Amino acid sequence: MRLVKCNRGGNMLDERKLKILYAIINSYILSAEPIGSRTITKQYDLGVSSATVRNEMSDLEDLGYLNKPHSSAGRVPSDKAYRLYVDQLLKMIKPKIDFDRKEAIKKTLLREAREMDQLLQNSARLLSAITSYTALAVSPKMKGAKIKLIQLVPIDEIQVLMTIVSDTGVVKNSIFRMNGPISEDQINTISNMLNDKLKGLPVDRINDDLANEIIMEIYEYKNVIDKIIPIINKSLEDVQDVDIYADGITKILDFPEYKDLEKAKTFISFIEDKDTIVELLLNNSLTQDIEISIGSENVYDPIKDCSLITANYRLGDRVIGKIGVIGPTRMDYYNVINNLYLVSINISEIIDTLLGKNR
Repeated sequence: MRLVKCNRGGNMLDERKLKILYAIINSYILSAEPIGSRTITKQYDLGVSSATVRNEMSDLEDLGYLNKPHSSAGRVPSDKAYRLYVDQLLKMIKPKIDFDRKEAIKKTLLREAREMDQLLQNSARLLSAITSYTALAVSPKMKGAKIKLIQLVPIDEIQVLMTIVSDTGVVKNSIFRMNGPISEDQINTISNMLNDKLKGLPVDRINDDLANEIIMEIYEYKNVIDKIIPIINKSLEDVQDVDIYADGITKILDFPEYKDLEKAKTFISFIEDKDTIVELLLNNSLTQDIEISIGSENVYDPIKDCSLITANYRLGDRVIGKIGVIGPTRMDYYNVINNLYLVSINISEIIDTLLGKNR
């Protein structure tokens, strides 16, 4: 009988135990009810009696893969069981891309992909819809980003709209007032000079020394440059704070694990805490395409009964952000991992198309 080693914990499981464990996990994902030996023998053709299944389940409990809830004859999977299960799924899913489904997802995302924030909000909405869990996306960080475009557009004689675009797709718009009238030709001259000097520079290079250098070249516009540089710096400081896009937050109420309203409220409050969610998502690995934290593996108490699955999205070879799904540990891991992987690939491809031409 073939032995299968759990990646975490070191216990050896023979093939029969593994089949029974996976059957229990699949059944529990569907039913949310503790699983007994009779349920497994009825639903799965394992070629063994109910008594044998019962004995194997007892062994699995001793090994830490199953838990027995109070006042129930059945068992439920432990975090250790889910970890073994998803580690096997990760080996199976990545090489198998459903290209028809991938293209369907891409078409949906492209409907609202004119700007980065629209793309990420649409991605979270789509991911929540196709998985039935809460979906999260974090915008690209400006740290390490470069200026791609600075554009000045006159609104009237004294008001000017300034648009800053980074190479990671972050867009910042600011409106400021001049001390006096300024012509469109003058605005265009200043805009062109700013692009010549700033395009391609890392955002942390935008400082007073650079401003003085620009002023020396177009001294006649000193008053304008003096006003613009602080606004640029303030805009860059603002976008250092990444944005969180969430969808399906209240879907947690659909799961029996969260029928306790206080528990549900705690979860919702946690998800609505932007700083915590940013830390949660960005502290995960930036090297693995799919990262999964299960139950007790999560640092924060409000999600100790949840699994968080995240994927990176990229601009070229550079990881610039994350998208993820969070829900009860009794999660449809296959569906979530597969769809999250497809969505993240499409986000990367769309970003590369929108922003990659002039990297």
